Amino acid sequence: MSTLQSSTHAPLDVRQAGQVTRAAFVGTALEWYDYFLFGTAAALVFDRLIFTSLNATAAALAALATFGVGFLARPLGAALFGYVGDRYGRRPALLITIMAIGIATGLVGFLPTYHAIGLAAPVALAILRLIQGLAVGGEWGGAMTIAVEHAPPGKRAWYAALVQIGSPVGTLFSSGAFALVLLLPSEQFDAWGWRLPFLAAFPLLGLALYLRLKLEESPVFAELLEDEERVKVPVVEVFRRTGGRLMVAVMCAFLAVGGFYMMTTFAIGYGTGVLGLDRGLMVNATLIASGVQILATLIAGKLAVAWGPALTVFLGGATTALATFPIFWLLESKAPAAVVAAIVLGIVLMTIGYAGTGSALADLFPANLRYTGVSLGYNLAGALSGFMPLLSLAVLKAAGNHSWAPALVLVGISAITAAGGLIARRIGPFTVTESTYTEK
Repeated sequence: MSTLQSSTHAPLDVRQAGQVTRAAFVGTALEWYDYFLFGTAAALVFDRLIFTSLNATAAALAALATFGVGFLARPLGAALFGYVGDRYGRRPALLITIMAIGIATGLVGFLPTYHAIGLAAPVALAILRLIQGLAVGGEWGGAMTIAVEHAPPGKRAWYAALVQIGSPVGTLFSSGAFALVLLLPSEQFDAWGWRLPFLAAFPLLGLALYLRLKLEESPVFAELLEDEERVKVPVVEVFRRTGGRLMVAVMCAFLAVGGFYMMTTFAIGYGTGVLGLDRGLMVNATLIASGVQILATLIAGKLAVAWGPALTVFLGGATTALATFPIFWLLESKAPAAVVAAIVLGIVLMTIGYAGTGSALADLFPANLRYTGVSLGYNLAGALSGFMPLLSLAVLKAAGNHSWAPALVLVGISAITAAGGLIARRIGPFTVTESTYTEK
């Protein structure tokens, strides 16, 4: 019946599953392009050009707070697009989310500065960030759901990991774009150079739509339609019937969102603002780390198939926690090679868990609640952990710019995910042969 483990519909062949995975991957890439682009701009641009009326510290906090606003919108987007995905199909939900992400990201490139329109500039930025957050709330969970539901049996963790490569690819493009525009003289960068990476979202959206329009609906969802196993309000049923599993999903995803932005958004701001490191060095370090992350995701995907995705989530959390203080010591050395090594090490260790997160979350929910459950788990984690760069900056200032304070934040994030992986492994995947949470 309608579960991840069983379907009466004939499975797609490897070629067709690959087409679906590519369509899911490109959306994930655009999602991370958008979010890392915004995070980098929050650290390097928005505090100076959008929040101009504030002092330096307040402007940095305001820019990071606007970055975090998008994370608050993500659970709402998860509920909204989870409803579409579990009631009307994975495909239509994913078409809407990708258009909203691409358009909102591109429009940031047209945003006037504070000097041009005053307070309307930060307000408009916050609105675009909210739109991005709503759309991303339904994008990642939908991409994971449709990828694993199309994947051949025994290879679902691998296909989910392939979609996750969209994260380093999107980050690679965004950090590469910023690395290029940072080569401009400061006056030109501030005047128009920073806008170019955002405007590039429009052609990327065109490619994403081309692939998404060719996307076939999930055979698992087709069976839900046949068997009339859809529920009326999926978000209510997720909390009512799978509340415990939802909490585990949040824990598993905590490091994938919060930890990543600690090693990118916060690290860039910390490196340039506190340690006095060159902006180009910090962006280039992320660029190198993103390239290494592609290989790390492939290796971790193989481990997820061999050991199970929940165990790889645990390993990612545990190893990141152990390496956190050495990572900050490397950053504090200010040696360029050590700085690059710190960013690469942090992102690679998080990737061990991140590669298994999609499949681990999909295993936690039945088919008729999967889109909503996976989206909520991931995005509640995002709403909670998306403010970690802001929290880390605040505790850093409170601790007199000593790195042990933000390091403890990252250790806490990592420990939560490690515990989530252990619990997910203990309770096991959803294995019943029918969608038991049914409302006719």
